[in-house]
Amino acid sequence: MSKAHAPSRTCPECDGRLSIDGDETICGDCGLVVSEDRIDRGPEWRSFADDNGQKERTGAPLTRSRHDRGLTTEIGRDTNLRMTGRKRRQVARMRKHHERARIGSKTERNQVYAFTEIRRLVSSLDLSKNVRDRSCVLFESAQSEDLLQGRSLEGFAAAAVYATCRTASVSRTLDEVLDVARATRSELKTAYDALNRELGLPTGPIDPAEYLPRFASRLDLPTEIEREAAELVEKGHDENLISGRNPGGFAAACLYLAARGTRHRMTQAEAAEVADVTSVTLRSAYQDLRD
Repeated sequence: MSKAHAPSRTCPECDGRLSIDGDETICGDCGLVVSEDRIDRGPEWRSFADDNGQKERTGAPLTRSRHDRGLTTEIGRDTNLRMTGRKRRQVARMRKHHERARIGSKTERNQVYAFTEIRRLVSSLDLSKNVRDRSCVLFESAQSEDLLQGRSLEGFAAAAVYATCRTASVSRTLDEVLDVARATRSELKTAYDALNRELGLPTGPIDPAEYLPRFASRLDLPTEIEREAAELVEKGHDENLISGRNPGGFAAACLYLAARGTRHRMTQAEAAEVADVTSVTLRSAYQDLRD
C-alpha cells in the first residue's frame, strides 16, 4: 500500500495521536472519534433451522466414509411445506433421478453399500470416527487392487473394520466383530487374509492393557482393581509372559488376580466369559502371573 493511501495516525483536528479502543479509533488529546467499525469479520455461524440448535456456516464436512466424500447434494423431505399433489409427485421424481445420478458405476455402487455397512459396524462396536474413516480407506484400497472379485462385500466391510482395529491397537476381538457383522466367520477370515497378504498391513498383537477398561466395566470392578491389573500387565511385559498368549485372556487373568482377596472376587469362568476365552486359557495365564 502506498503512503498516499495509508491510514493517517494523527488526529485530523488537533494532530494528536490516535488509538484504537474496541471498535472505535479515537484521538487521545481531544477525544474525537475518527472512525467506527462494528463489522463482525468472523464466520457467519447461524442455525439453518431458525432455532437455538447447532449452528453452522456450510454443509457437512468432507468425510472418507462416503463414496463421494459427502460433496453431493440431497433433496430433503420437509413435511411443513404445503405442496399440491402434482408438485409433490414432481419432487419425488426429481429425488429418484437424483439418487440414480449419484451413483455412476458399479464400483461406486459397491462403495455405497460397503461404506454403509462399515458405518453400521463402527456404530454397533462403539468405535471412533477415525476408525470409521480408516476402514473406508482400507476398503477403497482393496477395491483398487481388485481384491473384491468373487468375494463377499459384507466380509470385506467387516474385515476392514477388524483390520483397522488391529493396526490401530483398538481392543476388539474377532468374535465381537462377528457378533454384529452380516458376514460369516469364513467370509471375514478370507477377506482379512487377502487384505493382510496383498496390502501388507502393519498388524501386530494388541496390548492387553487396551482391554482392561472394558473388561473392568463389564465385571463391575473399581478403578483400584483396574490400576493393579495394569501393573500386572507391565510386569507381564517385563517377564515376557505375554508373547504367544491371547491378549484378551491375559488381561482377564490380570483382573482376576488383582481382584483375589478383595470383596470383588469373581470366578475364573466369569472372567473368561468376558474375554471370550476358555477357562483353561485364563488359568494358564493366571498360573504364570502368580508364579
